[in-house]
Amino acid sequence: MPDFTGDPKSHDASEFADGMTGSCLCGSITVNIKDSELFSGRRGHLCHCENCRKISGSYVAANLLIEEDKVEIKDRDGTLKIYEDKATGSGNSVFRKFCSVDGNPISSETQLYPGKIVLKMGIFPRIPQPEAEGFGLHKHAWQGDHEGVDTYEIKWAGPERKKMN
Repeated sequence: MPDFTGDPKSHDASEFADGMTGSCLCGSITVNIKDSELFSGRRGHLCHCENCRKISGSYVAANLLIEEDKVEIKDRDGTLKIYEDKATGSGNSVFRKFCSVDGNPISSETQLYPGKIVLKMGIFPRIPQPEAEGFGLHKHAWQGDHEGVDTYEIKWAGPERKKMN
């Protein structure tokens, strides 16, 4: 049997006391999170909106909304591209960054969260336990609930958020 890599359980959270680095599949783009609190509690969110599902290529996207000054993105080979997603429920564009070689999603930015960036957590060796799920109304009927994770009808952040029962 081949020696597989990528098992998140092989990384203790203490490895990331000063932050964490991830990369796209081809290695051209690296993202460094400089946050000593990354694994100190629940962080990030799962998003079930159609656009996040499409960009992740999955039934849910694992995201982390974080301050821009805690993130460093390096584009070694010039492969980072931006797609302006105008098909949003808010009417505000979401600027989705991805690697043009391997298609790996990297991050998203929107004026709804000034000074913050949404990182796509699949590029990292370990993902913090999420604190919330957004677009809970869009979950598939077969999806279960995550213990301790609050699920919101649509938005999980901001004044218009509404928790599901």
